[in-house]
Amino acid sequence: MTEAVLLVGGQGTRLRPVTVNTPKPMVPAAGVPFLAHQIARAAAAGVTHIVMATCYLAEVFEPYFGDGSDFGVHLEYVVEDEPLGTGGAIRNAAELLTSGPDEPVLVFNGDILTGLDIRGLVESHTAAEADVSLHLVRVADPRAFGLVPTDSESRVLAFTEKPQTPEEIVTDQINAGCYVFRRSVIDAIPGGRPVSVERETFPGLLAAGAKLYGKTEDTYWLDLGKPESFVQASADLVRGVVSSPAVPGPRGEALVLPGATVAEGAKLSGGTVVGAGARIEAGAVVSGSIVLEGAVVGPDSVVNASLVGARAAVGARTVVDGAVIGDDALVGADNELRSGARVWCEAELPDAALRFSSDR
Repeated sequence: MTEAVLLVGGQGTRLRPVTVNTPKPMVPAAGVPFLAHQIARAAAAGVTHIVMATCYLAEVFEPYFGDGSDFGVHLEYVVEDEPLGTGGAIRNAAELLTSGPDEPVLVFNGDILTGLDIRGLVESHTAAEADVSLHLVRVADPRAFGLVPTDSESRVLAFTEKPQTPEEIVTDQINAGCYVFRRSVIDAIPGGRPVSVERETFPGLLAAGAKLYGKTEDTYWLDLGKPESFVQASADLVRGVVSSPAVPGPRGEALVLPGATVAEGAKLSGGTVVGAGARIEAGAVVSGSIVLEGAVVGPDSVVNASLVGARAAVGARTVVDGAVIGDDALVGADNELRSGARVWCEAELPDAALRFSSDR
């Protein structure tokens, strides 16, 4: 049996798309809450017991995920009274783990979408008799991430959190947010206080001579720390760029959920999701976007790489490109919203009120 700890960050419980700086787990990606993809992928890799460690109230998750049986796993919840950091959250979740001291425990972040071979990471960890194994990915610009250089045998050499100078950028390998711990290593993390695995646990283990390995895998990887990344992740899941057993339909250019209507002459592409009860009217062109339940995209409008919130409305001939429209917001006809625009929940934008293009 393989156990896992799923880390869900403490962003609060107000799960409305326009208010997020990081993705909210109950906002649908490819038709289901994003955490459903995390749980389903772990289950497909052989994980049978998952402890969800969160600062949210458990009531946010339990009505949807329950005991995990619908996903083929046993799911339990641990809620922190105060934020404990990544290491503290892992240690807190360990109270519900049943594995022995030398058995592997998978730990993964709830805001990362990856095509990682989870089973392969666990198998390589076991074969190496490692204390901790880390999934690493290579990125073009590593400055916003934790760097993890390794030697020719994949042993971790150092940890550098968000390098500040060119001299600190010694590798393009970064911590990808998925680990396998020897259970006894988790038990040794101090309890009852905030602990960062990146800044305290991993460097401390390295200094003590523990066996830390990095598995660099050339696979899909996306940090969902921005709304546009969340929209991209949804589109990639729908198109099958990265696979998930939780996608509720065939892979393709669009996923239209039951109860949604798409008028003749409307065009959907790029992994667009149309939620239950949503309506796409004639002549609308929607690409790579999320249109949540009950929303309306008006005639001859263009929506690209955007999120349209639940019950929101986009008026006729309006252009929405790289924007987020909150729940119950009304965007009138003949507007133009470009990259980075945010329309607050329940806000109303009159007809022909805003554009970004020039007068020419």
